[in-house]
Amino acid sequence: MKTSSSNTKECVWENACFTHLQCPFHTVNSLQQVVLTTSTCLNALSCSHALFHCDQVQYTLVPVTGWQDLGTAFLEHKEQVCSYFVLINCGVNVDLLETLQPEEDSIFFICDTHRPVDVVNVYNDTQIKLLIKQDDDLGVPSYDDIFRDDEGEDEDADGGDSGNESDGSSEPSGKRRRFDEAGFLFLVPVSEEICNCHPLSRTCIYRREILFDYEQYEYHGTSAAMVMFELAWVMTKDTKDMLWWSIIGLTDQWVHDKITHMKYVTDIATLQRHVSRHNHRNEDEENSLSIDCMRISFEYDLRLALYQHWSLYESICNSCYTSCSFKLWSMNGQKKLQEFLADMGLPLKQVRQKFNSMDMSIKENLREVIEESANKFGMRDIRVQTFGVHFGFKNRFLASDVVHAAASLLENVEKDESATDNFIKALDCLSRSNIERLHLGIDLAKKKLKAIQQTVASCICTNLILSQGPFLYCHLLEGTPDVKLFSKPLALTLLCKYLLKAFVFSTRNKRCKVLPLIMAAPMDVEKGTVIVLGIPPESETSDKKNFFGRAFEKAAESTSSRTLHDHFDTSNPLDFKDCMASVQNMVINY
Repeated sequence: MKTSSSNTKECVWENACFTHLQCPFHTVNSLQQVVLTTSTCLNALSCSHALFHCDQVQYTLVPVTGWQDLGTAFLEHKEQVCSYFVLINCGVNVDLLETLQPEEDSIFFICDTHRPVDVVNVYNDTQIKLLIKQDDDLGVPSYDDIFRDDEGEDEDADGGDSGNESDGSSEPSGKRRRFDEAGFLFLVPVSEEICNCHPLSRTCIYRREILFDYEQYEYHGTSAAMVMFELAWVMTKDTKDMLWWSIIGLTDQWVHDKITHMKYVTDIATLQRHVSRHNHRNEDEENSLSIDCMRISFEYDLRLALYQHWSLYESICNSCYTSCSFKLWSMNGQKKLQEFLADMGLPLKQVRQKFNSMDMSIKENLREVIEESANKFGMRDIRVQTFGVHFGFKNRFLASDVVHAAASLLENVEKDESATDNFIKALDCLSRSNIERLHLGIDLAKKKLKAIQQTVASCICTNLILSQGPFLYCHLLEGTPDVKLFSKPLALTLLCKYLLKAFVFSTRNKRCKVLPLIMAAPMDVEKGTVIVLGIPPESETSDKKNFFGRAFEKAAESTSSRTLHDHFDTSNPLDFKDCMASVQNMVINY
């Protein structure tokens, strides 16, 4: 990224850490404008903003919630004098050029954690620039395996006559797509109709199978915020704020169960090295003791949501890990909780008041006391590797606190405000100059966690989770308390994972413990739409890969159901209320 006043030199964006950056931002000068389109990754957006600000690059920020928003935003801005589009956490898992139909001079930079990456985006490096770390294993099939390049075989099969003019170096024009006037020809996978009638149908079927194996599972790669931070690092423009945002981005993946434990621990170690570097660099600076200083620290902390901003009792009751371990929806679970508190030797008065009001003598060794008692009750993973931050001398937050706060502000349903307004408020809470907004988000997060816990208890106690053969199914009906909250994807994701974990702890049926869960909730009562989410079976060793996106699509096709697959996460379709039988058949035969 260089402004028009800077000298032309080799761009560090082409460093070995990243791929597909042959046309980097140093070609953008201060007189050109960039359209910055982002989904829910507020942290990567904050890092991007800092990078643009450093180089005085003008940009237009466009929040989007799905594919329709992305298409609309592109149509609104493509007529402007702008040929650069930066997509954050959206756009990588579809053929973007086919979806948006851009002009040939439009360049897209995509920093997206969704996987798998669409093969067309991978092999088209003229208009699509992927910001992906090279150590991310994408598992992309080889070019020759998925794209037709069989001119010799075609000539043999068709008697040397393909029905198109040939100069010895080209293929039938109907089998490829032209992306630029300079003659860059990009070959696309052949269609099913061609496979049925073409002499090389076996080769075509083989390629379809390769693509199916590659695309059938949805999962997540390295956090987009981490990618943007490491990009800033190679450009020597990283700051402590950007490091904190990348930590929040990784923690968001962990809170919403998007990555494996091994991936989380590996990325934590990477960020820990950066934290040590920044702390060492700033330890002698004058502002290290100022009232507005920022100090990041690596910690082994408790898996108790928001406990430093809540009472310890409320946090234990509304955290997924402890609530499921104690089975707090049952009388025996409540009794076990009381035994746990007694074993710790903490007075109920202290446990039930806000954490900040607890006696200092109790708080000094609270984590050790809780961990010791948790081990006795079978909770051996009560501690987790994470990071904390101090803003000045008063405000202290864990990374998970900020994740819960930002997600609650982003999906706030208490006020009738637009998605863009909620987005801006959630973005504001990431700034250390807007602590009040962060505390507001924490208050909303408490309400959300309470609603999730109560809904889980209700579903378990009333047997709303049904076994539908190869999967479990739960449908929240209209009139359910707080049902409006679960019309949002992130809230529904937390509820779904919490509910499946609770069901595994409560059921005696061994077969049901290894089944995935499909959950449906009303989205718009007036329109009659339903949001549906599918998650894989509960397992500590799960690879976090989700096949429901493809299953939902096939089920919708086979039943001609009214569906809208608008989410960037393909496992979240809409309006799916009349084809559950087809979903069941798809899962059985998947």
